[in-house]
Amino acid sequence: MELLKLKYVKFFKCHVSYLVSICVFLFVMVLIFRTLLLPSPFPFVRFKNNEFEWNHVRMKFLEVPQIVWGLNNQKIAFARACLTARMLNRSLLMPSLSASLFYKEIDRLEPISFDKVFNFERFNSLCDGFVRVSRYSDIGNRSNVIEVQKGSGRRWTLERDLDQLKEFSKKDYDAYETIRVVGKNPFLWHDHWPVSDYAKVFECLVLVDEISKEANEVVSKIREFGSEVKNGSSSYRTPYLAIHMRIEKDWMIHCKNRERRSNLTNICSSKEEITTRVANIPALKPPTTLYLAVANELLEDDSILNGWKEGMHPVDKKRLGFNEIYKNYSYLIQAAIDYEVCLKADVFVGNSYSTFSSLLVLERTQKIIKTGISHACGNNVRWPSYAYNIEGESGGPQLWMTNLSDSSLQAISYGSNSVSCRIV
Repeated sequence: MELLKLKYVKFFKCHVSYLVSICVFLFVMVLIFRTLLLPSPFPFVRFKNNEFEWNHVRMKFLEVPQIVWGLNNQKIAFARACLTARMLNRSLLMPSLSASLFYKEIDRLEPISFDKVFNFERFNSLCDGFVRVSRYSDIGNRSNVIEVQKGSGRRWTLERDLDQLKEFSKKDYDAYETIRVVGKNPFLWHDHWPVSDYAKVFECLVLVDEISKEANEVVSKIREFGSEVKNGSSSYRTPYLAIHMRIEKDWMIHCKNRERRSNLTNICSSKEEITTRVANIPALKPPTTLYLAVANELLEDDSILNGWKEGMHPVDKKRLGFNEIYKNYSYLIQAAIDYEVCLKADVFVGNSYSTFSSLLVLERTQKIIKTGISHACGNNVRWPSYAYNIEGESGGPQLWMTNLSDSSLQAISYGSNSVSCRIV
């Protein structure tokens, strides 16, 4: 009897082992079949209740035209393309930026890959779950694409544009792996997103190491120009103030035309107005190093370092010895270095109608908010920013923080004289 039981147990074990082997074999075959014949799954996201939820779905993409114009116009265009892709539950295919600056000669725009300027992996890591950028090598079926024309013209209203985006989200388009948008630069697309959404994208834009290193070297050189101040038993280096001086020939032509069209008088600022207002910043005590962020080759005279208040020590690329180094880089990289130098300044002063200045103030506002401060009015905050084209306290420039509750990026994209020291 015991022998019979033993035989039965052995038979049962063998039978179970055989079944397990068959199941494992079938499972492995299914995986191999799926890998060879189907596009690989990607843990992408699905939009629900104003938040993205991660789901295992086949990755789909949005492709946009080459992004053009100035550095910060390109950053805005890129962010708008990312937010459009997010709305369509797609990943943005890594776009081409423009290394050169030609406003009208589109055929002469020198393309440069996004990952030559910004850290691709870092962007996706920081924006994980919000937006995503993909490489063209991620596409499974390059023929599974639909080409669509973005609406344009005065009759193409904000509402019609939103309706078109909603149409792109429907099943007819969802069947395509890639939606390719043709037409105008994304900077000129209608804006459907609040400042806070753009701010999230901008926070994920980190310069590649080579450009970041160059910017850090400029900052170190600026600080070397500062003097050491004794304070009892301790000492510290004098702070540096960065001024985005928009007094170049091309800007003065643009701002004067805009003042004439809009019947405003506070868009342009002369060098004399800037030097006077900077000297009247209440919290600024000499000695102070001033970094003048300006396109030297577009200046009408070379007196930019003269006329500053005693105790203020101005420096520019030439005086720092970086002029020739800057020339080794394209326009876009030069602007990216200058942007980073201004971002790291203890104090920043810019023009509220400049996109460069406006995006800097947005990032500096975010830094202030992270310290727990909601406004700069009357506060001795770190990283204050000012608008020199608008008169503020004691004849100085107006304290400036970005209004993060704005429903669109209009004021940043095109400038405004409505500048406040509050974020709401």
